[in-house]
Amino acid sequence: MTRRVLIVDDEPNIVTSLEFLMRANDYEVCSARTGEEALAEVERLDPDVLLLDLMLPHPGGLEVCRRIRGNRRHDHIRIVILTARDRAAEQEQGRALGADAYLIKPFSTRDVVDTVRGLMP
Repeated sequence: MTRRVLIVDDEPNIVTSLEFLMRANDYEVCSARTGEEALAEVERLDPDVLLLDLMLPHPGGLEVCRRIRGNRRHDHIRIVILTARDRAAEQEQGRALGADAYLIKPFSTRDVVDTVRGLMP
């Protein structure tokens, strides 16, 4: 069974490297560059994992997380926040909104792969 990963980041270089990494590990991959695109893609694709940047154009990553967690149809989606924001308060806020994991940029590719694998059923 193919697992689907949605990458949400507005930095093209990060998206490209994460797409390559996830495909190399046999995941089906799609991407979005804004919070609005992310929410539309979640509805269209029903991904297993969402790799979500916090600093996104309209709406931001925390709001995307909140909206996904507010919809019971998406309870199965695992959310991994990938961000340069490393303050403890922001990490707590992300987890309080329902993020399953929080990785700080720059992150190692091994950490991303291990985190995604660990969240898959």
